[in-house]
Amino acid sequence: MASTAAPDNPTSATRTEVIAAEPVESLAAMLEVDVPYGPGDPVPPLWHWMYLLDRRRQSELGTDGHPTSGIPAPPGPGRRRMFAGGRVTTYSPLVIGEPATKVTSIAKTVEKQGRTGPLTFVTVLQEITQGGQLAVREEQDIVYRAPGTGALPSAPEPPQPPAGPTLSLEVDERLLFRFSALTYNTHRIHYDLGYVPTEGYDGLVIHGPLQALLMGDHMRRQGIDLVGRTFGYRLVSPLVGPQTFTVVPGQDGLEHGAESRSAAGATCAVSTLTEAVRADA
Repeated sequence: MASTAAPDNPTSATRTEVIAAEPVESLAAMLEVDVPYGPGDPVPPLWHWMYLLDRRRQSELGTDGHPTSGIPAPPGPGRRRMFAGGRVTTYSPLVIGEPATKVTSIAKTVEKQGRTGPLTFVTVLQEITQGGQLAVREEQDIVYRAPGTGALPSAPEPPQPPAGPTLSLEVDERLLFRFSALTYNTHRIHYDLGYVPTEGYDGLVIHGPLQALLMGDHMRRQGIDLVGRTFGYRLVSPLVGPQTFTVVPGQDGLEHGAESRSAAGATCAVSTLTEAVRADA
């Protein structure tokens, strides 16, 4: 059950719930991997994105599908919301069957002037505790762009990735729907083909967190431990579907990072893996 600050202009929000087994079961089925999800089993790193979600009333959603208030609140009417990246430090995996608490707040807001108009950069801080200990600390970078339908930047030409294991995911409308449902993401760019031109896209947008999750999960499946590490990721250019995208090792090898590549080979997201700073530092 959640307890939150006033919804129109909160400074922080708190939500507590029992970490259930079903979200892990559901995401594992979507990705077609075998992951244990019984009481006491750990939630794989980055899979915490299915828990402690902000579940708004339908009347609180804007025309784009995002809440019109809360954390973060749009800085003005009609501003386009873009998820730019973030940093996730996993101090310990969440444990299924035990309660956990997430506190969400605004860490930083910066106003800038871009080529297409005003830009607002918001960093959202989320801290998840379980058993009285900080388990996950996360910063999410969100950008609000001026209204309009101008085209978004295209992907740069990619360098050749180093040799190493790759992981591909075939994304179609069914998978986009399932991931939106699992993460309670109502942004229409992921499921409403008639709406996407409004925000400058030419197809349904494959979620940034899905690309980040697959980059981290590729490391996990290759035996690279994300616990005690900080996983940073940055979205470079839009990845639209349906298509199959592929995770490849980063330029310094998979143990240091990974990249998400489109079917055409363009780099759409990059990630890094570094040692975590102590939670009490």
